[in-house]
Amino acid sequence: MSLEFIGYIGTQLSSEIIDAPRSGLDLAHVEHTARIHEDGGFDRALIAFHSTSPESILVAQHAASVTRRLGFMVAHRPGFTQPTLAARQLATLDIITGGRSAVHIITGGNEFEMRQDGSFIDKEERYARSDEYLEIVRKAWTSDQPFDHHGRFYRYEKAFSDVRSLQQPHLPVYFGGSSDAAIEVAGKHADVYALWGETHEQVRETVARVRAAAARHGRTVRFSLSLRPILAGTEAAAWARAETILEQAREIAARKGKLNKPAPGNVGSQRLLDAAAQGARLDKRLWTGIAGLLGAQGNSTALVGTPEQVADALLDYRDLGISTFLIRGFDPLEDAIAYGRDLLPLVRAQALIRPDLSLRSAPQAEPVAA
Repeated sequence: MSLEFIGYIGTQLSSEIIDAPRSGLDLAHVEHTARIHEDGGFDRALIAFHSTSPESILVAQHAASVTRRLGFMVAHRPGFTQPTLAARQLATLDIITGGRSAVHIITGGNEFEMRQDGSFIDKEERYARSDEYLEIVRKAWTSDQPFDHHGRFYRYEKAFSDVRSLQQPHLPVYFGGSSDAAIEVAGKHADVYALWGETHEQVRETVARVRAAAARHGRTVRFSLSLRPILAGTEAAAWARAETILEQAREIAARKGKLNKPAPGNVGSQRLLDAAAQGARLDKRLWTGIAGLLGAQGNSTALVGTPEQVADALLDYRDLGISTFLIRGFDPLEDAIAYGRDLLPLVRAQALIRPDLSLRSAPQAEPVAA
């Protein structure tokens, strides 16, 4: 199973340990980060989405203009753009980027954030809307004839798109969400299902559930895992760095009044908190410190160790069926440089000689367009 590495392009330099003023969009930072990821050998970079953030498709287009090989994984929230229009926007982006685009569907689990953009329906309805949304997007990407649609959330007559992505039959669809409703939609529509950095036991369980959901539709799905690797020259130094990161994050969160916030309502965050409740250090080197401190607000668990140790731990997840790793650091620029220099080459080299245990039991997925 071939491996894919996805980095992260923020719209400004910030993280849990970098308390930057909210400036909206720093184009120089976007350009610099995109070049770092391209030079470091990443396959793609995530452009995130939030209800108050710069628009992800436009940010990806700008990042693509200063790179030549790097692909982009554009976070997109269903329900705020008409799916026929979103299909054309994404296909247009794929042409502009020379076939380097993918979309990451995030339905959304934070009720406050959803209401900031005007969505007041509950979680079950949101996933039902995402299901219908993706059905229409795929039709717009692939239909040779105008089509009608009369559904629960959308209605169209003679919908059609003159623009088609360079990747056929369409650009790759990544999908996130850990609830039962999310997994059912992922089984129907996802090319790649994305998890946050969970324990081996949790990953094994989720992979099995998603595969079963996909099988009900005659499909196979690939899997992505999101982590925040913390590297150093020795294991002791890496764990010391993790503790420093925890204290820096604690100080910034306390100053901003973000400690002891209520646990988020989404299942993905609840699963990370369940892991954190088992301890700060799990499996070989999974660290839950930041997730436990800040309420698992997104991708917040880490693998801690030397590059060789973290590479070994990543390949343990490959044995569970993971073929894509979305990695970003608490020090976004310096960590991205270190990943490209010290970690990615090791993982790729070890992957060539270490047996892939996932191949013994997993169905073979169709390759995802690059």
